[in-house]
Amino acid sequence: MKTRRSMLLCFATALAVAPPVFADEGGVSFWLPGQFGSFAAAPGTPGLSMPFIYYHTTTDAEGGRTFPIGGRIVAGLEARGDLVFFAPTWVFAEPVAGGQASVGVATAFGTLLVEAEATLQGPRGNSFNVGRRDRREGNADLYPSASIKWNRGVHNFMVYSMAGLPVGAYDADRLANLGTNHYSLDGGGGYTYLDPKKGHEFSAVIGLTHNWENPDTDYENGTDAHLDWAASQFFSERLHAGLVGYVYQQVEGDSGAGATLGPFKSQVIGAGPQLGYFIPMGNQQKAYVNLKGIYEFDSENRADGWNAWITVALPLGP
Repeated sequence: MKTRRSMLLCFATALAVAPPVFADEGGVSFWLPGQFGSFAAAPGTPGLSMPFIYYHTTTDAEGGRTFPIGGRIVAGLEARGDLVFFAPTWVFAEPVAGGQASVGVATAFGTLLVEAEATLQGPRGNSFNVGRRDRREGNADLYPSASIKWNRGVHNFMVYSMAGLPVGAYDADRLANLGTNHYSLDGGGGYTYLDPKKGHEFSAVIGLTHNWENPDTDYENGTDAHLDWAASQFFSERLHAGLVGYVYQQVEGDSGAGATLGPFKSQVIGAGPQLGYFIPMGNQQKAYVNLKGIYEFDSENRADGWNAWITVALPLGP
């Protein structure tokens, strides 16, 4: 390691973006677990950057588990999604509150396939139906975000906020939706330990999400708590590898006339490997590539499975 500067990340491994997997009240939160990773609280290079994130998810819930989606109760839910996120981010050169501030906005485009073994109850209490499949292509919601980061030697601290603006593809009569159809607000803080001499890195970000009611289904998700973490070791000035994971826990139950299954609190834990690489691009700027895969377990009122991320963060100039 030549200098501390050579190890400071220009971008987090994943920006604050949150794609739904099927309808938001379908056991899936506005917050996408795992979106923060290594170097989450480390200061960046002032100027404009453009992270691109390819996200794949495969989830499955056996027939004995039921989920509320679009005013209906479905069982045996499976979902596969492929989305590409664009998250232009501006890092300010002038300090804000003694730290480094940044703002950004993200959205996604992609494909979502959802299958249900049975519809047990329809929006008006209609009879039992067997088997349903829905495939949808389109855009997700908009996710504006802001953060401030502080550096104190090997210790880095961050506060952040993120909102969800419901402009994505949504139809209450469909199983597959790329939008949530409700507003959300998330905020929290993070920490990164980065030792250039030993090549050690550890990051953790914790936050809470408040959700407003979906007006088409009269369903309001309860407050969500989430923790994203990552740990890695540098093997050269450019290459690092390690583990990533998350813990998601709904701390307040769902509510509203559409919450026919009651509080329906959900939880999930995930963990898996990661690999990251820096690519010099001149003028002391670096692009960054990160690969990670996460396996989920210990889920409740939530379909679990696995997901994979490919992040490419490009500096676009000071």
